[in-house]
Amino acid sequence: MREELVRLRRRMQEEQVDACLIMTDDFHGSEYVGDYFKSREYISGFTGSAGTLLVMKDTAGLWTDGRYFLQAEAQLSGSGITLYRSGQPGVPSVKEFLRKEMQPGETLCFDGRCVMASAARELREILEPGGVSVRSDLDLAGDIWTDRPAISREPVWILEEQYAGAGVGEKIQEVRRLLRAEKADWFLLAALEDICWLLNIRGNDVACTPVVLSYLMMSQKEVRWYVQKEALTDAVREYLEKSDVQVREYDAIYEDVSLLPAGARLLYDENHVNDALVRRISPEVEAFDGENPTLLLKAVKNPVEVENERAAHVRDGVAVTRFIYWLKKHAGKEPVTELSAAVRLEELREEQEDYIGPSFYPILAYGEHGAIVHYSADEQSDVPLRPEGFLLADTGGHYKEGTTDITRTIALGPLSDEQKEMYTMVLKAHICLANAVFLRGATGMSLDVLARTPLWERGFDYNHGTGHGVGYLLSVHEGPNSFRYRPAASRGNDCVMEEGMITSDEPGIYLEGKFGIRLENLLVCARKKTNAYGTFMGFEPLTMVPFERDAILWEQLSEKEISWLNAYHKKVCETIAPYLDEEERSWLKEVTKSHGKQ
Repeated sequence: MREELVRLRRRMQEEQVDACLIMTDDFHGSEYVGDYFKSREYISGFTGSAGTLLVMKDTAGLWTDGRYFLQAEAQLSGSGITLYRSGQPGVPSVKEFLRKEMQPGETLCFDGRCVMASAARELREILEPGGVSVRSDLDLAGDIWTDRPAISREPVWILEEQYAGAGVGEKIQEVRRLLRAEKADWFLLAALEDICWLLNIRGNDVACTPVVLSYLMMSQKEVRWYVQKEALTDAVREYLEKSDVQVREYDAIYEDVSLLPAGARLLYDENHVNDALVRRISPEVEAFDGENPTLLLKAVKNPVEVENERAAHVRDGVAVTRFIYWLKKHAGKEPVTELSAAVRLEELREEQEDYIGPSFYPILAYGEHGAIVHYSADEQSDVPLRPEGFLLADTGGHYKEGTTDITRTIALGPLSDEQKEMYTMVLKAHICLANAVFLRGATGMSLDVLARTPLWERGFDYNHGTGHGVGYLLSVHEGPNSFRYRPAASRGNDCVMEEGMITSDEPGIYLEGKFGIRLENLLVCARKKTNAYGTFMGFEPLTMVPFERDAILWEQLSEKEISWLNAYHKKVCETIAPYLDEEERSWLKEVTKSHGKQ
């Protein structure tokens, strides 16, 4: 049993609580969190980016989704913590487990700063009617974490309008227009990506997500930004002053929200504001829950952002294409491992203009590791690459011109018939969605089936969404646009596909113990035509990297699919070849040549 688990139970006994819930959240509900907030990882040893830990007197459980089943099983072995595979038949949710196991008179605790208001409300609604008390004022994991890292306060920097496409004043006025429509006097915002989008600022407080730890509260007359002032340069302070943005201390938001006048109407999104903050709102304030008005504004990229994204994807395409060529020349002929290959790809990205850093931790998974959906190589799991089989490479980068996310499954040498069969099936799925034409009004849920049909028809599936929205130099995973066939658990994860939204297209197949295949491009939604039936929409690929011709069973592709792939490869070659050396260019022309009579 983990020593951290033993010490946490001692603290629980001292506070006379019977269960301690530890989420994977910071104070803002971010998907990725800084080191200060990794309490769940500290107690459990599980390093995945999603999961919930529940510790009781005699039992402990960790819930995570299908991306992390294999990883969690390995990391929790011998820890005294049971793995609960979320969404699987017969597996209770955390809430169902608590409802069944907690008895009248017992107490559940959590750190209300790290639990979103919606989740806390649901826990109280489930437990309190049964006589279970809920405390949200305890950070027990933090109490025993003697060498806990400090909260990040990296320097803030300004994203110029040539990249953002719109000024901070213009964005604030648009949000105020939406607030008037909601008859809201005040708007409380804690989602870091939304704050950075609104103010055209960026930072480095969260790994792989260039955001700033902060809160924002605004009315028709004021904009207050709550931030660690040590992170602000004189230039940023001057910029904020010119934009009529007041700077206040980071923690002062808790007092300020409690001082809002009686009768004021306050809008906040309970999915993206923590419980501790909401509980400071006076009952005399007319607080109401609603979707952040910044959410959809941020998701619909303006024309400047879209064109910048195209430029970012050219640079990224050059780096990844050169990487694939390098890999095919060196893997198996000299020592190359999953980790060293990731280092080489990062070096190639760093050579590109305006490159800032990775948009998420790279996933380079060779052979059977590819069947672990979000595998992360470490010194123990790292394996050498041989000149055979598949390497699944899911990586991305941040540039001043935008954010990239790409997956290619790379053939390092001879492939089996089964590998080619599976690759072709996933490629068909990818093309079916990329080639979609649909009437405006369709959502990602209505389009997801296009990608899954080639797999479902043969009795296969993949245990993740087909695609997620992507932010502009913000989070690589951004709502509300996505492709999924099951409703999301919370609001803001499905919407009408609008022109300018950027969404990933990444179907896959994962055969445990054998290999995994995922093929991902980023797509920008665009108008196709308008007639008596309405406006028809479609997608244009932003990603510019070839697929594996030698892994394709061409006879299994339709003429339409071959036509799409030929056109895509022609575009890749025209776009990327000018940036390659002669040897790389010759190889690219060969691997992107048209198939059949075109």
